[in-house]
Amino acid sequence: MPRLMFCNLFLAVVFVIFLAAGMGKNLAQDPYSVGWAWSAREVETAGDAFWPQFRGPTGDGHAKLSANPPVNWSATENVRWQTEIPGKAWSSPVAWGDTIWVTTATENGLVMSAIALDRNSGAIRWNKEVFANTETQKDFHVFNSYGSPTPVVDAEYLYVSFGSYGTAALKRDSGEIAWQRRDLQCNHFRGPGSSPILFRNLLIFHMDGHDKQFVVALDKKTGETVWKVDRTVDYGTEDGDVKKAFGTPQIIEVAMPGSSKKQIQMISTTSKAVLAYDPTDGKELWRVRYSEFSSATRPLFDGQYIYLNTGFSKGKLIAIGAGGIGDITQTHVAWEAAKAIGSKPSPLLIGSKNICTVDDRGVLSAMERATGTLLWQERLGGDFSASPIFAGDRIYCFDEKGKGHVYSIDGKQVGVNTLESGCLASPAVVGNDLIVRTRTAVYCIGTGK
Repeated sequence: MPRLMFCNLFLAVVFVIFLAAGMGKNLAQDPYSVGWAWSAREVETAGDAFWPQFRGPTGDGHAKLSANPPVNWSATENVRWQTEIPGKAWSSPVAWGDTIWVTTATENGLVMSAIALDRNSGAIRWNKEVFANTETQKDFHVFNSYGSPTPVVDAEYLYVSFGSYGTAALKRDSGEIAWQRRDLQCNHFRGPGSSPILFRNLLIFHMDGHDKQFVVALDKKTGETVWKVDRTVDYGTEDGDVKKAFGTPQIIEVAMPGSSKKQIQMISTTSKAVLAYDPTDGKELWRVRYSEFSSATRPLFDGQYIYLNTGFSKGKLIAIGAGGIGDITQTHVAWEAAKAIGSKPSPLLIGSKNICTVDDRGVLSAMERATGTLLWQERLGGDFSASPIFAGDRIYCFDEKGKGHVYSIDGKQVGVNTLESGCLASPAVVGNDLIVRTRTAVYCIGTGK
């Protein structure tokens, strides 16, 4: 019996070490992907189909290290399935296990819905109307859609946001509405765009409008407000068009100077500034001011620097040293780059030392993370809104007309592919498949049967 118990204990320890190693390699570039929003057990149930939010498991556009999507495809080549999606929406697909979800809206915004697709066949499992509106924003920008925010999913619910039109939790398997909120209001003016995120028991999202600007955290089980913080930014104008923003926050863990403890921070971009909050209560930790407005991307963190696009009006990419307190504009901005920096596509970390950007006019660039020095640059052509992804040691970029560009990390073209209509939604990676949402359909691009 003692020998048997020893053997069982040994096997258990080996299993835990193996599991931890596997999780670290395949599921988490940092603890965010399992510890702060989804437990390790929950993630295990998702298998190789774990793309639960905007820009994937870690919110940085990186697929699992084992992913190896195709580099060549067309409307007929390497397409496992294609499903037409009604309406007009630029939200990205999310995936968990055997299901893929997207949100959509009618072009006039009077009906807003969520759709569940079978991962293996693309068949629509359910199509649920979430919100009906009698009228919509009159000064809505025609380039945007009424379904631009990407949903987020956990082991129980799909959480959808349509900005001031409403936020709701739906049961994943049936689409049944568990709770909804329609009282969190702002005038988006150009339409909503910020995507919600999960942190522990909280659903957090930005409401940066023409008239009001705030961040709110809801209890993900009940939808009740846990905390709400108004922006305290000096916009330098009373023009509400300069106050609105469309960015999605990012959770990071920072080693603070002079302390052995790490601090969890929520990096939150808005017009004219980026602010870091304590995600548990909304307390402001630090801020960096800049000149640009209408920020629309999601920040990145490599353990040393925070990287973000500042917005429109000749936006910049800036690197901010972690560990500051208060207004750190003059002390912690390590560098900034102003040429060929996108306003809508988020940046991408590549390799161990570089960062990649795609600007709105199709220039793909790689820079050193430590200095911002340009390493290589390629002109793809076309217009870009979708954020790039990194899978199979390759960079994937999708433009608004239908071209999908594949590049190596040293700037060599690997493939150029065309679908019938273009992408404003950022793609997802499920196993070795690309899940690509175009203007009209969702494609599963892969070589498997």
